[in-house]
Amino acid sequence: MTTSQNNTPSNTENGVLDTAGKVRTGEELDIQAVTRWLQQQGLPLEDIVNDNASDIVNETVTVTQFSGGASNWTYRLEYKSDDPSKCHDLILRRPPAGTKAKSAHDMVREYKVQHALQADYPYVPKMVALCEDDSVLGCDFYVMERLEGIIPRANFPKSLTLTTEQTATLCKNVMDAWIALHKVDISNNPELSQLGKGDGYCERQITGWDKRYEKALTPNVPSFALVRDWLKNNIPADATNCLIHNDWRLDNVVLDPNEPTKVIGVLDWEMATIGDPLMDLGSALAYWVQEDDDPVTKQFRRQPTNVAGMMTRQQVVDYYLEQTGLQVDNWAFYEVYGLFRLAGIAQQIYYRYYHQQTDNPMFKDFWIVIHILNARCLAMIANYENGNNGDKHGNNFIDTIKADMQGAGLNDDMLAHLPEQLQGLIKSIVFAN
Repeated sequence: MTTSQNNTPSNTENGVLDTAGKVRTGEELDIQAVTRWLQQQGLPLEDIVNDNASDIVNETVTVTQFSGGASNWTYRLEYKSDDPSKCHDLILRRPPAGTKAKSAHDMVREYKVQHALQADYPYVPKMVALCEDDSVLGCDFYVMERLEGIIPRANFPKSLTLTTEQTATLCKNVMDAWIALHKVDISNNPELSQLGKGDGYCERQITGWDKRYEKALTPNVPSFALVRDWLKNNIPADATNCLIHNDWRLDNVVLDPNEPTKVIGVLDWEMATIGDPLMDLGSALAYWVQEDDDPVTKQFRRQPTNVAGMMTRQQVVDYYLEQTGLQVDNWAFYEVYGLFRLAGIAQQIYYRYYHQQTDNPMFKDFWIVIHILNARCLAMIANYENGNNGDKHGNNFIDTIKADMQGAGLNDDMLAHLPEQLQGLIKSIVFAN
């Protein structure tokens, strides 16, 4: 039996590895077409014969699908053979069927970013091949080698027990891997340097998310009018520009199964770009739920940042600034931006549910989260402005909210959509101080 260094059973045997399951109905993969294409790329594989395909596929390749993630479809392809050179454990990534917004599911970009990073960043999986030929699967897709490891989702696997000290080490290692990405030298890497659009990243993000949120509005969510105006009036110059992941979360990190505080991989690079790293930090902290957050925020937690040993959001910011040497005059801007961006992402998804373009029950309560995010933004702005003796005009921001309850999304007609208990929670978040 394989054992770890302390002579306890290896985590590879204790059910902590991230595993794929049965392929979802309607998301089946044409494995014959994929296998032929992989062979054309020079990968040695056993042939898959079309006769009695279901039996032969089971003998030659096993196809399973990962449930994590809300956008692109991810499959595991386990090729088997008596010839070791033809045994491969692979991951295939493709956009959902019928996807029209290619930029939201850009497999070409995701592949090229990781391929370009291979020599400079040790946490990207090894790329196998990219397919831009629609005749194979009807869409772009790519294949990479599988990283066997632990992916921390909403909770750590039940069989994985970490002490507070080990959790703190894990958190620091995740932060260090992130900081290392921001320090990658892209000046001599044309594949990476061409991702950016130059200075003005902060302004482009605020303008873009402002338009996207407005377009996705439904009658039961706040307009974020005060928040959006505040963001537009407080846009800083870019602190610097570097390669940013743009979706940094623990559930996009792979941990060593035998040393689970060690990072061995980073996944989901479709939104990577050249931009301001402080905006990347603000975006990530929107998902960083801690133990003293409100109950709704904790209910929608998707990574184990609440457990003992994890940094708080403020500790994350302090550690990041200490390690990078960057300075910030108005950190509230970046954190409010992250919350508003998350509201925009959630509202775009909820818009589809509201208009019956999807019936996924996971999305039906997203509108409630939008209210909580609006309240958290308002509270954060008020705390910043009041701590600086008022806004640019010397006004107390709480008075600004009270003078425009509709713009704040706190008017009676808007709150009436919510149960009374949640109305009280939202008011307590905004007016607690």
